[in-house]
This record gives sequence, C-alpha cells and structure tokens, in this order.
Amino acid sequence: MALSDLVKNINPSQTLAITAQALKMKQEGKKVISFGAGEPDFDTPENIREEAISAIKDGFSHYTTSSGIIELKKAIVEKLKKDNKIDYKTSEIIVSTGAKQCLFNTILTICNPGDEVLLPTPCWVSYTEQIKMAKAVPVFVPTYYKEGFKLKAIQIEEKITPKTKLIILNSPNNPTGAVYDENELKKIAQLCVKHDIYCICDEIYEKLIYDNAKHFSMASLGDEIKEKMITINGVSKSYAMTGWRIGYAAGPEDIIKGMSKIQGHSTSNPNSIAQKASVEALIGKQDTIEKMRKAFDKRRKYIVSRLNEIKGFSCLVPSGAFYAFPDISNILARGIQYQDRVIKTSFDLSDFILKEAEVAVVPGIAFEAEGYLRLSYATSLEDIKEGLNRIEKLLK
Repeated sequence: MALSDLVKNINPSQTLAITAQALKMKQEGKKVISFGAGEPDFDTPENIREEAISAIKDGFSHYTTSSGIIELKKAIVEKLKKDNKIDYKTSEIIVSTGAKQCLFNTILTICNPGDEVLLPTPCWVSYTEQIKMAKAVPVFVPTYYKEGFKLKAIQIEEKITPKTKLIILNSPNNPTGAVYDENELKKIAQLCVKHDIYCICDEIYEKLIYDNAKHFSMASLGDEIKEKMITINGVSKSYAMTGWRIGYAAGPEDIIKGMSKIQGHSTSNPNSIAQKASVEALIGKQDTIEKMRKAFDKRRKYIVSRLNEIKGFSCLVPSGAFYAFPDISNILARGIQYQDRVIKTSFDLSDFILKEAEVAVVPGIAFEAEGYLRLSYATSLEDIKEGLNRIEKLLK
C-alpha cells in the first residue's frame, strides 16, 4: 500500500520518539533518566483539578462550540489584557487541542503552497514539519551561540522575498532558552507592517523567565502591528497541564474564523472538561506558577554549571523555558568509536548516551541545529545529578 507524499515528506517528532523509547526502556526494567520531555514534572494545581472534577459531576461532558466555550475565551481576553497589555474581543480568540494545534491551524489558514515562512533556528521540532504539511517553504534564519541565540531584525530583513508570507517567533525559545530583545522585536514588527507579512508569536513559555529577562508581546505595540500578529499560548507549561491539551490563539478576526473552519473539520471542540479547568487556571490563584519557576531556576543554575564542568560541553545560561542547549562540537571532534562506527552527529551521540548510559537527551539536529544537545531540566534535581554523572562517566 502506497503512502501519501505528505506522509513521506515529513519527519516524525524526535522529542516524542526519544520520550517513547525512554518509556519503553523503563517498562523493560531499565533505570532510564529522561532529559527529553518538555513538560513540568509537577502535578496540576489542586484548584484546577477540583474544577475539572466539578465539571464531571455537573455533567459538562458534551460537545461545546468548536472554537471553545465563551467563559474560557473571556478568561483569555482578561489574561491577555492584564499580562500582555493586548486588547482582544472574544471573536478574536480560538481555543484548540493544545498550542500545537493552534500553530498548525494558523499556518494552514495563512499559507498557500509555495509561500515562504521565515523560521529562526534553532527552533522547535514541529514548526518545520507543519510548514511542509501546508506545502509552504521553511526559510531558516540562523541564530548563533556566540550571540546568545538572539535574533536580529536585519537577519529577518535579509531573508524577505516577494514570497514571504509569515514569520514564526518563539520567545522564550525552545530549545535555547533565549528571550528575544524587546528593541529587536519592535524592529521585526515594523518589518511585518512594511512588507505585509504575518507573524506567529509563540509565547507558551512566557511565565518561565529568569534573572533580569523580560517577556514582551509584539501584538501590544499598536493596532497596525497587532493586525499582523497571531499570539499563541496555552496552559500546558505554566500550569503543569500538558496532558489536558488546551492552547489558544488571538489574532485578526478573519484569521481566527479561518482557523475555526479548519478546526471544525479536524478535531471539533477541545475537551470540554479541560476547558472548564482552564478557566480556573487563568482566573484562579496564580501562586503555583512562581513556586514552579523557582524550582526550575534552581535546576537551571545547577545543570548549566554541571554541564560546563564536563569535558567537551559548552553551555550558555538560558534566560527562559526549561531547557539547557549545550554545544557538543568538541565531543564530536574526538571521534568516539561506538559499535563499529564513529560518532559524528548529535543523533549518534544521543543514541550512544541512551543505550550505554540509559539517559535520554534530544539531538540538536531535531531543532535544525547540528552540534548541540537539548536537555530538559523539567525533572527532579536528583535525576539531573544522576543523569549528568552517568553522562560524564560514559564520556570519560
């Protein structure tokens, strides 16, 4: 049976594949430590869980409006105004099955086959494949270790062509942890208006910021710029609700309507019970966010310091999210022999570490960045210490 060209031309998610492999090894009785999954290791806060239980008891288990319940849309509008200084109407909001679906809906709504999408790298694994599924063309805009993986507007401007339709920006960034500079984002916003280009602003990690870094929403810069911005967020990272699958997007009403059309023919409404719980997440008490952020901060400082003590690793201190992204080019240059082959790539090294040290890490190539590894510190400090000890022992 022949598979479609669409399926043949996209790559599976390496983060999900590595997480699945780590789980399989654990089921086989192996003591695997995983730095792979991008999800908080904390329980969903109790007030949110109680709201979900109440929804079940009240029988709130039927179809809702495809684009989300009005109570949640109002909570999102309130959140965006309070936290991000952006004014939206409920008709400019869509709720989806995770921020990932919001992204996919947006790309399908905006892009025609052959349109170019500017994508700063390193980048999250699904951006590239979603662009390809829309039959658009990803145009990579590299950022660099020596510059802290910070994007500059001039880099975007150099890549703009008559075919450029969309830019995707993710700040705080997965996998680098970089938080983009406010002045540069203002310049990029002006480019979007000047060249009639849309911009997806993926802000899923906005609450997880450290040191003196500040999150900045481009859509807050004024009405003209706001018309070119689609702001995407969700409850997964900030409220430890990854499995609840609730994300949302805010943008021009015609684009949101287009996204709702697509969603109506793909998944229909997001989970009704999860939507009710998400209302409580956004308007209820927020103290658990800071507790998690402080725990991540402690782990962040440890993992970066420890990685830089291991010969061959060089790691910047991330300003946001919960990932360390060390340069491993010096390790690859050593030419380590493994199973009758030489380790030459980040995939080779991650495979070596998983099979021999039983530690799961994600290769940089998954993020369009060969020569790096991504390690999530959204796991216990004890596991971080043990995992890094195993890696160091193996590489010695």
